[in-house]
Amino acid sequence: MAKPNFQFQKRQKELERKKKNDEKLQRKLAKKDLASEPAPDQLSQEDVIE
Repeated sequence: MAKPNFQFQKRQKELERKKKNDEKLQRKLAKKDLASEPAPDQLSQEDVIE
C-alpha cells in the first residue's frame, strides 16, 4: 500500500493559502484605490461650479 505524501499535501496547502492571501490583498488595494479616487461625475460637477 502506498504511503501518503505529506510534504506534497503541505506544499499544496501553503500555495493555496498564499494564493488566497494575494487575492485578498489585491481586493483590498483595489477597494482602497476606488475610495481614494473621486468619481468622474464629481469632477465634472466641481468644474461646473468653479
